[in-house]
Amino acid sequence: MGEILVGTCSWTDPSLVSSGWYPPGARTAEGRLRHYASRFPLVEADTTYYALPGAERSRQWAERTPPGFAFDVKAHALMTGHPAAARGLPGGLRPAGGGERRVALRDLGPGGEAAVWRAFLGGVGPLREAGKLGAVLLQFPPWFGPGGGGAARLARCRELAGGAPLAVEFRNAGWLTGGELGRTTGLLRELGMALVAVDTAQGMPTSVPPVAEATCGELAVVRLHGRSPAWGSGSKEDRFRHRYSPAELAPWAARARRLAERAARVHVLVNTCCADAAVRAAGLMADLLPEAVPAPARPAG
Repeated sequence: MGEILVGTCSWTDPSLVSSGWYPPGARTAEGRLRHYASRFPLVEADTTYYALPGAERSRQWAERTPPGFAFDVKAHALMTGHPAAARGLPGGLRPAGGGERRVALRDLGPGGEAAVWRAFLGGVGPLREAGKLGAVLLQFPPWFGPGGGGAARLARCRELAGGAPLAVEFRNAGWLTGGELGRTTGLLRELGMALVAVDTAQGMPTSVPPVAEATCGELAVVRLHGRSPAWGSGSKEDRFRHRYSPAELAPWAARARRLAERAARVHVLVNTCCADAAVRAAGLMADLLPEAVPAPARPAG
């Protein structure tokens, strides 16, 4: 059986910070991360989607967390075909036209895509050197569908990432339905990429099926987005507003165990917002998975 690690997607969400979950002595960035890492062995860094990570920040994250702690780091928007704010790019990559301008990869000119990947991998380098880079999460947009172009894009990501661990989340159900599912899992196995299993509200045009397949022997990833009926529409708070019950989490605990039979490490991340909903759900999941890797030092209360 592989290791199972449970955590949340972000430890800096403003609603979590203001919820009272962090104790009075954890009011600084360092204090919050150290407290979080005393409760869970895994977290996802999502700020890197908006701005390329800096090596100094990654070094601080590594220093402020105990041995064995893991960071899944979300790929920058440009790396998965999303538009991005120019202000989130270093000066050498930022096109002329102002920091508020939205840019796409094509705006960066020849070599721009490779330069973004180099900057990203350099920024997370200290985490990788410390053995704390769990995965680079490639969350593709709903318009990224299956087919030759999509397969070529995934292969290009693997080429640019080198040996970095990659996990792929699709927001287009076409990758995971009908005859396409076998082609998708086969492609990811060939590229050494982990398929991210997702939990969302079902029965909606934007729903993604809860496919949990181990496509990489080293890693499997589960992301639990909640069951909001506003999934795919409305504000971020509406899309991810949900409080998981033990009954809703139990099937995912069983899936995590099955994934651990095929992968050396399974990451289970809760991505619900609004106050302490994510950390509470992650705690419930940890209780459902007593075999999961414990946090280094879980404080009382």
